[in-house]
Amino acid sequence: MTSKSLARRRVLPPLLAAALSLPLAACGGNLSSSGGGDFPSGPVTMLVGQSPGGSTDLIGRALADGAADDLGVAMPVVNTPGANGALAAKELSGKQPDGQHVLVLNASLTSITPLAVAPEEAVDIDDFEVITGVSRDDYVLVANAASGLRSVPDLVGAGRDLKFATTGVGTGSQLSQELLFKQAGIAGTAVPFDGGSPAVTAVLGNQVDVAAVQLGEAIGQIEAGQLTPIVTFSAQRSRYLPGTPTAVEQGYDVRVSQFRAVVAPKGTPPDRIDRLRKAFQATFATERYREFNEDNLLAPHEIDGAQVVREWTSSLESYRAMTQQYGIDLGGPK
Repeated sequence: MTSKSLARRRVLPPLLAAALSLPLAACGGNLSSSGGGDFPSGPVTMLVGQSPGGSTDLIGRALADGAADDLGVAMPVVNTPGANGALAAKELSGKQPDGQHVLVLNASLTSITPLAVAPEEAVDIDDFEVITGVSRDDYVLVANAASGLRSVPDLVGAGRDLKFATTGVGTGSQLSQELLFKQAGIAGTAVPFDGGSPAVTAVLGNQVDVAAVQLGEAIGQIEAGQLTPIVTFSAQRSRYLPGTPTAVEQGYDVRVSQFRAVVAPKGTPPDRIDRLRKAFQATFATERYREFNEDNLLAPHEIDGAQVVREWTSSLESYRAMTQQYGIDLGGPK
């Protein structure tokens, strides 16, 4: 990877000025109600259930920046972090189904978190209209380079209970490590953090032995020689870490990645879903957005809404069966 791409990595995309919407409101253009007429009828709000500066936030801002150009209205990003994104999902569910509010949804919230929370707290992908799939973000298991832990056999042979940092309860970070440790017979204790950055900091500070974080959250320290990548949890090797094997290659049935999609409230009219999808597809096609994916180590997964529902529903069923098979408790009542 070039120094130029490293310099660009994880930089907020330029935001369309919120003032762009003001002339539209002043002149009366695109101001019909949600019951009919022109769409959009003013700014379209992009909700993000994670804190500013994280992977999901950066993706939301890049998408909003491009879609605003195509829609001809502002697309402000509103962060409502909490409960792995469940707070923002609940907020979206309370909005009018008129296409004026959308959400960047993480697959883990609907395919992993339901295994860690009470049924009434679980978020169901069928509760939304899925506009489009977006991208895939892979997890990598890392250790402090000074620890001497460089492979799964090293973890097995450590001969002690290993502390593994997760990015939260009911996340892909937790599930991937729980599955690997159970299958490999490694004694371990999960230590949850609020996101990838504090998990990485815990590894560097020797508070924990390893952590599974998204590639973009660890690549800088990996390239600096501070972190050692042990395995990735994608189905195939990541082209961003071609020298690091997958857990599958090491003989463990662990396939966990973070997928994202853009969704709207249930009942949003099909023509408005189509118009929003067109705006995001136009964004996907731009050189600026393709460079954003490269700089943030994201693999495009720009599938239609129906396929998103099929894939995420299948993942939930698969992960539920695996946690039952290996006796894994992700941390909450089922």
